[in-house]
Amino acid sequence: MHQIVTRQVDSSRRWWVLAIVVAAQFMFGVDAFVVNVAIPTIAVELKASPAQIESVIAIYLIAYATLVVTGGRLGDIHGTRNVFLAGVLGFTLTSLWCGLAQSGAELIIARLAQGATAALMVPQVLATLHLLFTDETRSRAFAIYGIVLGLAGAAGFLLGGLLITADLAGTGWRSVFFINVPCGLVIAAAAWRIMPSAPRSGARLDIKGSVVLFAGLLCLIGPLLFGHDVGWAPWLWAVMAAGGVILAAFLKLEHAAARAGGMPLIDLTLLADAAFLRGLGAAFFFFFANLSFYLVMTLFMQRGLEIPPLSAGMAFIPLALAFVVASRHSGARARHRGTKVLIEGCALQIAGLAALALVAFLKDAPSPLLLALIMIIFGYGQGLVMAPLSGAVLSSVKPVAAGSASGMYGTTAQIGNAAGVAAIGAVFFAVEALQSARAGFLVSLALFVTLIMVCVAFLTWMRRASARS
Repeated sequence: MHQIVTRQVDSSRRWWVLAIVVAAQFMFGVDAFVVNVAIPTIAVELKASPAQIESVIAIYLIAYATLVVTGGRLGDIHGTRNVFLAGVLGFTLTSLWCGLAQSGAELIIARLAQGATAALMVPQVLATLHLLFTDETRSRAFAIYGIVLGLAGAAGFLLGGLLITADLAGTGWRSVFFINVPCGLVIAAAAWRIMPSAPRSGARLDIKGSVVLFAGLLCLIGPLLFGHDVGWAPWLWAVMAAGGVILAAFLKLEHAAARAGGMPLIDLTLLADAAFLRGLGAAFFFFFANLSFYLVMTLFMQRGLEIPPLSAGMAFIPLALAFVVASRHSGARARHRGTKVLIEGCALQIAGLAALALVAFLKDAPSPLLLALIMIIFGYGQGLVMAPLSGAVLSSVKPVAAGSASGMYGTTAQIGNAAGVAAIGAVFFAVEALQSARAGFLVSLALFVTLIMVCVAFLTWMRRASARS
């Protein structure tokens, strides 16, 4: 059924389908950045405590990361269009709820629901690209996907400030959520008319697996996000260890479900795909150094160099634009050089990090402009990697497992992001307390270089597995 739908869409409207799903990805990406910009205003108006404000961001990430595999599997069972529509409409309604929230506690609950609906929507984006673009246009489609990721970051930084400053109809910070409502309705209407659907009849969601996976990931990710706030108390490590045990039990449960003739939450054939698993390893270490870089860079500029928040935020705009340009270039490069372009992008990231370290070591007060110019190198390298990385990791996956594989990729990325923010952030704060913010920044840069080098090792390992298959 997947193959029939793919052939039909190939000859008619798959580029329109691409536009629809990447528009949803754009909305999701903008929402992540725009909320961060709005947080100080939200804290004042809702009289929210620091813990509540942190939870507004953290609970969304937890909900998304722990449910994205389930969302991907639902796409395999019920069809990508049906689950995508449910996710878009759910994301739209929960965004409206966020904008109408009257207290910090209510906003946290609304953000939990918003993250859960995003877990339905986002896996269908990569699954749709993987299903519809199987020929020479694949690299171009994933390049467009990468461009959208970069534009979402730049738009989020700018849109958040503009909306809050404009205070449209007196809505203030609420407009950063309300803007999702018309966008979501347009995307849902277009998806209903254009997207294909190929549901897998007779299959049911592995409810037990979903619950166990949710519990395991929650135990693993939750402490990473809140560890710094409680001083990395010993009980946190016990919770994380319990998460590891639960995840091990999850794999046994999945094998038991398969033996009983059911449909496991994850396609177990993926566990035998060496190229896919090594690709997930590369993705984990890449994303470990992703969000944590922006956190450390922001902390260094504001705490170490005392650069005002607005100037510090604007310093990231050239990086985001370089990311967009690189994403556009990565499609053509990937067609001619394959996964070698990923390694080239990693090399550029390392070069950018080395240049930042040199400037931080030699200059007492580097200007935001100088830092922004150097970050262009890092941003361009990151764009070369992020755009084609998902396509490379999913390249060996069969269409029937596209949703499950996309969910596993999304979960790996989010765990990497959460672990990176927690671990690298903790290192930065610890070194800052002992010496200075500059020392914490330099140590963090060394860790980023190490992580990217490990990513390169996994990419090389993945290429060898792909060559043998």
